Amino acid sequence: MDLQLTDKVAVVTGAGKGIGLAVTQTLVEEGALVVAGSRRVESLAGLERVSAVALDLAEPDGPARLVAHAVERFGGIDVLVNNVGGVHTRLDGFLSLSDDDFEASLQLNFFAALRATRAAVGEMTKRGGGVIVNVASVNAFFQPDGVVIDYGAAKAALLNVAKSLSQELGPQGIRITSVSPGPVATDLWLGEDGVAATIGRTTGSGAEAIRAQAVAGMPTGRFTTPEEVAAIVAFLASPRAGNVTGSSWVIDGGLVKTT
Repeated sequence: MDLQLTDKVAVVTGAGKGIGLAVTQTLVEEGALVVAGSRRVESLAGLERVSAVALDLAEPDGPARLVAHAVERFGGIDVLVNNVGGVHTRLDGFLSLSDDDFEASLQLNFFAALRATRAAVGEMTKRGGGVIVNVASVNAFFQPDGVVIDYGAAKAALLNVAKSLSQELGPQGIRITSVSPGPVATDLWLGEDGVAATIGRTTGSGAEAIRAQAVAGMPTGRFTTPEEVAAIVAFLASPRAGNVTGSSWVIDGGLVKTT
C-alpha cells in the first residue's frame, strides 16, 4: 500500500534508537524527508533523506529548535511524531518519590511532546494542515502500576491533551492521534538497565523471569517489535488515515482484555 508520504516533511523526536529509530526508517522507506532529533545521533549517520539533530528534548527550547530546523531545511513540517520518552522503575513505593522525580518524568514524557506540538501546529497551520502522532503507552490506562507511576501519569496526560486538541485542530486540517504500545522489545524493557533487569535484580528473580512474566500476560506470547509500532505510526501519519483523529491505537499483543 502506498501511504502517499513521498516528500512529506516529518519530525521525529527520540529518533536515535528503539521505536523512534524504527519510525524514522519506516517513514524514509515511504518516501518522507525526516528530521530526526535525539541526544545521540550516531545510529542515524548515513541514512538517506534523514537530517539528524543532536539535542536534549527535555530542555524547554529543544522541541522548538527541532521544528525550526525542519522549517529551515525543508521549508515546513507535515508530520510530527512525538516519540521521545523514558521510564525509571520506582520500587521503593510512592513515599520515596519526590516532586523532582515527577517533574523529570513529566518534562521528558509530556512537556517535550507538548512543546513540540505547540511549535509544529504553528507551522502546520501555514501549510493548511498536518498530522501529529504521539507514542503513548498502555500504562496510561491499563492497570496503572505504581512501579511506573510517574511515567503512567505523564502518558495519561499526553492522551488527554491529544483528545482535546483533536477537537480544536480538526477544523484547521490538523489531525492528532496516539499509539499506545504494551511491552516493546527495546532497551526500555530489555536493556541492561531496563524494566526487566531492574525489577529482576531488586527482587532476586532475575531479568529472564520478569520477561517471562510479562510475556505470559500476552496471548501472542511475545513482545511487540519497534517495527510493528512504526508501521502503525506511519499509517496514522498518512492520508490513508485521513479521517482518524483523537483516537489511541493499542498494540499490546492482547495484553489489555477489556473492550
